[in-house]
Amino acid sequence: MRRGLALGTAVALAAGLAGACGSDAGGGTTASGGGKPVVGVDYPRSDTDFWNSFIKYVPQFGAENGLELKTSNSQNDISKLTANVQSLISQGVKGVVLAPQDTAAVVPTLQQLTAKKIPVVMVDTRPEQGDAYMVVRADNRAYGEKACKFLGEKLSGKGKVVMLQGDLASINGRDRTEAFNACMKADYPDITVFGEATNWDGAVASQKFQTQLTAHPDIKGVYMQSSFALSGTLQVLKQRGLLVPPGDPKHVFVISNDGIPQELKEIAAGNIDATVSQPADQYAKYALEYTKAALDGKTFKPGATDHDSTIVQVRPGLLEDQLSAPLVTADGGTYGDVPSIKPDDSSLWGNTLGG
Repeated sequence: MRRGLALGTAVALAAGLAGACGSDAGGGTTASGGGKPVVGVDYPRSDTDFWNSFIKYVPQFGAENGLELKTSNSQNDISKLTANVQSLISQGVKGVVLAPQDTAAVVPTLQQLTAKKIPVVMVDTRPEQGDAYMVVRADNRAYGEKACKFLGEKLSGKGKVVMLQGDLASINGRDRTEAFNACMKADYPDITVFGEATNWDGAVASQKFQTQLTAHPDIKGVYMQSSFALSGTLQVLKQRGLLVPPGDPKHVFVISNDGIPQELKEIAAGNIDATVSQPADQYAKYALEYTKAALDGKTFKPGATDHDSTIVQVRPGLLEDQLSAPLVTADGGTYGDVPSIKPDDSSLWGNTLGG
């Protein structure tokens, strides 16, 4: 049985969120003929294990919430997202779930949906401007801080690391990058960080990592801001004779960010050392629960939820449910003040996908 949202935080429709809720007068939230509510979901891409996992979960949680889904895929292209939303509107959707990777360029689309009183739930990213009914996301600054503390402790506060960034046009890329850099500067000032923007592209990440290793063969740590860089990073390490067990002096400590099944396997095998488990299952679950809540005329306010997260107000008119994203390490130890869990922990979605 699915857990309910934190309706202890629900309040009557407030002026700041009234436009975002967008329930039509008379409860016009169902398909023609009185069927299930029709909701559009635009998938941001299908070329990564993380987003393919998210895509797999969406139908399950759509069914649990009694929703009829219309889906599209914008393939990391904002122009396709814009066109996809137009198509979804023409199909009569009453709510939309979006996960735009370019968080500035999506603003006009959000404004159009708001004008049409179609509530939007955003997943993984939040818009630079404009409103949404709810943002379902984890604390991406915490991702960067956890990666920093893990590598800082493993390197005993000294050495060189490479940060394979995502896309700095994305709030996620910026949050992870800024937090990692700030933590290193404050807590581990003797560690040198080489930041490389990769646009979430595995081939670009591999090439830039190769270049940094050539210039700095004494690099001892890698922070991959997403699992997009996993296979390329392992290939580069293998080619250079650095893909060795953690106890070997040549070992390069690698932390990733996603929690896909392959990452968990690589941690167990000693090929990488850690990841932050970004909750693909919970993204789908709560995106669709909040969409249903919007259609039912419910709203929320900041505070703790009943699913181990906290709703924060990012700015007036925009709330974000920051879901839990644990650090995963081989030993399940504590790094700095950050606890971790082992890769075989049954609570990790990467161990239950397809189960």
